[in-house]
Amino acid sequence: MSLQTWELLSYIVTVVGLPLAIGVFLYEQRKERENEEEAIWHQLSDAYIDFLQVVLANPDLKLRSHAPTPDLTDEQRERMWVIFDMLISLFERAYLLAYEPDMGAQQRRRWHSWEDYMREWCQRDDFREHLPELLRGEDPNFSTYIRCLAEEEVGRG
Repeated sequence: MSLQTWELLSYIVTVVGLPLAIGVFLYEQRKERENEEEAIWHQLSDAYIDFLQVVLANPDLKLRSHAPTPDLTDEQRERMWVIFDMLISLFERAYLLAYEPDMGAQQRRRWHSWEDYMREWCQRDDFREHLPELLRGEDPNFSTYIRCLAEEEVGRG
């Protein structure tokens, strides 16, 4: 092959091949990021299902109702406190791993399911009453976020 042929091939690689390689690389990076986000969402969803199993294992606390459970014993109050603490921990983890101010459509769809869970729990009077104590030491942005949700739920009620 002549020098001109090699030169022509190098121009073709530079003009076509390099941009194509960069495009493929960026596409693969985006796909990998989407797969990671999907895996995180599944792990968080599994953790919430595990949490709901704890709720089911404690039917005497009536945690799925919106009204506070009346006349709890000390032992029941302690279990409720621990369950609320577990829930706040899970919500904070979801917030730190899944929430971003500028989310894409898919991220926003996933996040709304978590926001729905948070709103549902914020409708419970006793959960809202315990929020200041439960949020001690938690991420400040998460604390602000869930407090705002709680205030909105009070306004709706």
